[in-house]
Amino acid sequence: MGMLSGNPKEQPLNYGEAITIWTNFATNNGLIAAYQTLYNHTGDKELGKLLEEAIQCCKEENEQLETLLKVNGIALPPAPPERPNANLEDIPAGAKFNDPEICAMLAADTAAGLMACSQALGMSIREDIAMMYAQFHMKKGQFAGKVLKLEKEKGWLIMPPLHLNYPDE
Repeated sequence: MGMLSGNPKEQPLNYGEAITIWTNFATNNGLIAAYQTLYNHTGDKELGKLLEEAIQCCKEENEQLETLLKVNGIALPPAPPERPNANLEDIPAGAKFNDPEICAMLAADTAAGLMACSQALGMSIREDIAMMYAQFHMKKGQFAGKVLKLEKEKGWLIMPPLHLNYPDE
């Protein structure tokens, strides 16, 4: 039997898997802090719920990622402190993010997360790591649909030009 047969959890991580897991954990830490801050800026209840869901998703991912890092003897990256709740009215108008901006950031982060999960899935040689990233990808894809639906319902989606005119043949 080869080194990469048997229980995948007994196989070593390759360097790509190790840096991907570490980077994913660090990125999630940053997103948690950012979304906690953005939550203070939003006035829309539905957007607030999406931010809470995004925070929870990052925390759940990090539980799995932290275990993998520790089991494999990889030091955890530093994490910023939890952000306190603030009153929206206490944030000066010129310093406030508005709801469409927050939703656009959430959409962009989710799209980047989908790409990162696809890359991690494609480069993984351990089946458990590949399946973990497939699970993350599926959850992010479902979340992306919720964000898109909210953007459309609220009129926040900035549409690219639509291709309606076709050249004459």
